[in-house]
Amino acid sequence: MSELAMDALSAVERRAAAAVGCEKTVLPSGLTVLCRTMPGYSSVHAIYATAFGSIHRDFLLDGKPVSLPAGTAHFLEHKMCETPQGDSFSFYAKTGASANAFTSYDRTCYLFSATQKIDENLDILLGLVGKPWFTKATIAKEQGIIGQEIKMYDDSPDWRLLNALFRCLYSSHPLRDDIAGTVDSIARLTPQLLYSCTRAFYAPSNMVLSVAGKITMEQAVDACRRNGLYRKRAPHTVEWDIPAETGPIPRREARLTMPVNKPCFGVGYREPVPDSGDLKRRLLLDMLGDLVAGGLTGLYRRLYDGGLVNPEFSGDFIAVRGACAVAFTGESDTPRQVADMLQAEIERLRREGVDPEVFTLVKNQLYGELLGEVESVEDAAEDAAAACLRGCSLADEIAALAELTVEDADALMQTALLEENRAYVQIDPQ
Repeated sequence: MSELAMDALSAVERRAAAAVGCEKTVLPSGLTVLCRTMPGYSSVHAIYATAFGSIHRDFLLDGKPVSLPAGTAHFLEHKMCETPQGDSFSFYAKTGASANAFTSYDRTCYLFSATQKIDENLDILLGLVGKPWFTKATIAKEQGIIGQEIKMYDDSPDWRLLNALFRCLYSSHPLRDDIAGTVDSIARLTPQLLYSCTRAFYAPSNMVLSVAGKITMEQAVDACRRNGLYRKRAPHTVEWDIPAETGPIPRREARLTMPVNKPCFGVGYREPVPDSGDLKRRLLLDMLGDLVAGGLTGLYRRLYDGGLVNPEFSGDFIAVRGACAVAFTGESDTPRQVADMLQAEIERLRREGVDPEVFTLVKNQLYGELLGEVESVEDAAEDAAAACLRGCSLADEIAALAELTVEDADALMQTALLEENRAYVQIDPQ
């Protein structure tokens, strides 16, 4: 691509970044409200999210230490949907809304989609999260329910593979532990511990309400007023951090057996954690899987055409406080051969550089995905909330993507995906 064409593309990308921006306001309570009014759409998607996930395990609340067992954030997600009047999903059923909730490593989200009774659905959403209710009896009941869910995760090869990789790459980071915890860990939960979590991490200043579709910012703010989330309040003092691990990875390899049709494998690399404001490095790390072994690369064609991998073979990326990793996973009858070919390709790219054409295609593909998602009511709200919790906006991410060059990718390849930071996991048929 010529320099003139590249300049034109960058200009278009910057204009697009401005176009996906949404309204933002921070209420006196500290709650961030995001709204993307989308003319022509008939539905509304709302997500209420907190920066509290499975890695939040040890913190100081008003100077007092609190230590949480693995799975606390996920358990709390389930309990926040329960009220003395019944399960919140039964309330949504009466309004015709579709609702859900989920917990990840670094956040918990509650959401709904609806085409009618939007104000009533907002009151359900904000009311249930704002009024925690825990008793020993309801906690004991939920421990049994989540125990069954944990067993379901244990039967998932993909989940077991990823978890085993993290246990190889990290010696103490909570990324090692399953998001849902274990039956033994959640058995240690008490009402007091759960209330400590809500005081620390469910404060408005730690949360974001993001709405998109047929809705206005005024409508969203009015809902916050009705539910006591507007006025200023005295915040609790919360101190929390996880230092990044350095030095050799604790384990280079792990082998498991499960009832799978063919061997599953994963190759993971521990990477330095990007600074919170370093969007370029975060985006480049996200692109690495496609630049090395994505469907547009020569390596993927050799692996796929040779019958060495299935179409699901891919690279992925995760970055949370204190941890960052790039992982390649898939199925193969010859997993060791694939891992060796992957490492050889990484070394070749380090010597010869990333193919400029592949880089442009991968960059444009990511750019198209970002723009395509903001045209969906659901993705527009959820992606805006996720970016906000990362300390940026979707417009910031698209603008940073527009500035990336193949030289940036070549520079990253000199320090990323190093063999000394690599772990290998294989799941064999039982």
